[in-house]
Amino acid sequence: MNPRKLQQSTREESVQENQLASEQKQVAREFNSAEEMLRHDASQTLVPPEIAARLQESIAKEPPQRNWWRRWFGS
Repeated sequence: MNPRKLQQSTREESVQENQLASEQKQVAREFNSAEEMLRHDASQTLVPPEIAARLQESIAKEPPQRNWWRRWFGS
């Protein structure tokens, strides 16, 4: 094998390893509650458009929620 190609391939591998290592490093973050953690995760996660559309359709099919006092008194 050509020494020049060998050097180039090892450099490319080194660059790829460095990129992978930098992607894997994440800043540690502390949350006060599980709800706060879930909100942070939701803000960082993109929902695919197909799933978002299906979710909106499902929500639209739900009956409107009655007030607690109407449920309590049965009206």
